[in-house]
Amino acid sequence: MAHPSKEAREPSDDDGSLRTAEQTRDVARGFLYVAAPGGRGEVDAVLLVVSELFTNAQQHAGGVTGFRMEAGPGTVTVAVDDASTVPPRALSLDVTRPGGFGWHLVQDLSVEVRVDVHAAGKTVTAVVPCPTGVTPQD
Repeated sequence: MAHPSKEAREPSDDDGSLRTAEQTRDVARGFLYVAAPGGRGEVDAVLLVVSELFTNAQQHAGGVTGFRMEAGPGTVTVAVDDASTVPPRALSLDVTRPGGFGWHLVQDLSVEVRVDVHAAGKTVTAVVPCPTGVTPQD
């Protein structure tokens, strides 16, 4: 079994913030290991949404300022906060140009996608179908 390097596992700041999409996927894998132990393909969809939302915030929205996951009945909710108030926009798909597929993937893999703009930036939330073993706490 391969283990990530110490640098890949450690957050960049003392506050525990995540620095890379790889670190964020590792955190998500740990969450899904508990929340969706039998998810298989659905878990891959959640990891792809996590990666795309994190990468989009890093590349296009001034960086990630928050990351949360929550298991619900048959779903996993992924929320990424960033520093920009500009909502994401879908680019026209062009196979001759690299990139531009992430927002389409997030929307295709999710049953619900919300963008909430607030004073400090925005939160992009995606609800992804995934068989979960965890029920929400009331």
